Amino acid sequence: MENGYDVIVVGLGGMGSAAAHHLARRGRRVLGLERFGPAHAQGSSHGGSRIYRQAYAEDPAYVPLLLRARELWEEAAANSGQDLFTATGGLVIGRPDAEPVAGTLRSAREWGLPHEVLDAAEVRRRFPTLTPSEAEVAVHEDAAGVVRPELAVRAHLDLAAAGGADLRFQEPVVTWEALPSGGVAVTTPRARYHADRLVVAPGAWAPGLLPGLVPLRVERRVMYWFAPRSGVQDFAPDRHPVYIWGGEVEGDEMYGFPALDGPDGGVKVAFHSRGGPADPDSLDRTVHATEVDAMRRHLGTRIPALAGELVRGAVCMYVNTADEHFVVCRHPDHEDVVVACGFSGHGFKFVPVIGEVLADLALEGATRHPIGLFDPARLRQSPSA
Repeated sequence: MENGYDVIVVGLGGMGSAAAHHLARRGRRVLGLERFGPAHAQGSSHGGSRIYRQAYAEDPAYVPLLLRARELWEEAAANSGQDLFTATGGLVIGRPDAEPVAGTLRSAREWGLPHEVLDAAEVRRRFPTLTPSEAEVAVHEDAAGVVRPELAVRAHLDLAAAGGADLRFQEPVVTWEALPSGGVAVTTPRARYHADRLVVAPGAWAPGLLPGLVPLRVERRVMYWFAPRSGVQDFAPDRHPVYIWGGEVEGDEMYGFPALDGPDGGVKVAFHSRGGPADPDSLDRTVHATEVDAMRRHLGTRIPALAGELVRGAVCMYVNTADEHFVVCRHPDHEDVVVACGFSGHGFKFVPVIGEVLADLALEGATRHPIGLFDPARLRQSPSA
């Protein structure tokens, strides 16, 4: 058994890398364990871009965390020298009574966030790449933008290592246990490690490493990059915002980005809810022609300039809870263990503040941040869970 660590962090993707950084910067002896390499493309923390927004349709309770996350994104960028965040402004588009629009307005008004409500004609005038129907409106907020996931993970890993963290890759965790005498033990194919505290942030491998905590669904998702017919200039970050576009039927909600990777990189779009159950160890990583055709048809009525040539596609995973809210807490059965899972396809924008929360919980047992919404008791008590 290898001893001498204050905290072990299992999983060094988005949340785990940020937790390792925040723990190391507080002077703790940190061991980070990751089954793949640094900033890998096997889980959920990849794909080149993630939306950051503040007027949060999912629940107004997220807003204070988002405000703190923006501060920490800027801090991480300054400390790492990496360009992690691009301000683009953002739109939530849909019928006025649809939840994406109504929920966004609810959060914006409750927290006094700057925003505008645009009718379809005004959206088309200001953002001519987008063609909403006359029945749709959009909520616009200047604070929205793009976070770069691979760069962010690498930045947090570099900051953690600079703070003294011992980061070990290609070393999957087989088991962990809370010891009767206090502290924890973690076993990998290489060694058995001991620490006072454990942070478990395993992404799509949460069902295996956190059995019985809450029901979780791992689901496959596809990301697409299409070549604009008129060239990428119309999709530049100062002309084409990030957006979430509600659908008329379940599964049609999509989201997208400006052109971020030069004239040959394409413009990224994806469906939020289309995909099926997945096993992270046997995930179908092929992007099928039928999937590309379905997205192309969808773009034809919304962003016609993108309904053409596919540049590339990639597959990732969502790890969904029953209500699609996160699980972030001290383990209900083990006070020395902190868990973070079930980010349900909308968690990456929170990475630095969740890292801060996990460090708080591991070292202090509590946090000043509002995380009551993420208590797993809500799911264990829910008949629908």
